[in-house]
Amino acid sequence: MALKQISLAFDEEPVVNEPEIKIETEPKVVAVALEKPAPDKIKAKGDNRKLTRGRVSLKEKESGADLIDIPEDAVLFEKKYYAIGIVANMFKVNQSLIRFWENEFDILKPRKNGKGDRLFRPEDIKNLKLIYHLLRERKYTLEGAKDFLKQNKRADEKFALIESLKKLKGFLNELKADL
Repeated sequence: MALKQISLAFDEEPVVNEPEIKIETEPKVVAVALEKPAPDKIKAKGDNRKLTRGRVSLKEKESGADLIDIPEDAVLFEKKYYAIGIVANMFKVNQSLIRFWENEFDILKPRKNGKGDRLFRPEDIKNLKLIYHLLRERKYTLEGAKDFLKQNKRADEKFALIESLKKLKGFLNELKADL
């Protein structure tokens, strides 16, 4: 059923406009673009690596545990406060993980400014380093790390001793390599 449009003019005769209908006899070819997988997701022939979809293996996490970039105490205590982004970059973790640890552990009490931004003092960064050590290096669970911190009031002193021994070990390994 074709639709007709009627327009009325008072001085002229009614005009009937019929739409033109075109019928195409040739079929149209529709091209469908298929999404190509990303280059890092393509497996080469003979490549036996498992696709990880962005996840990090435990071996890679353990190798990255030594790569945290926290400055020495003299440099760390030069500034009063550090933003959460800078702290996250020091530990090479997401900001959301640091916010989560803040909610879970009572020893983390960063200050907040008027906008609500978290500002970490150097003492907070030291506490974060202890929490990072317990969770990522010594593989404690959250509950285990909380219990450890509650039971061992001098845990930070033990941690400082462990850190100094690690530095001494690194120095001795460098000395051995130079011989």
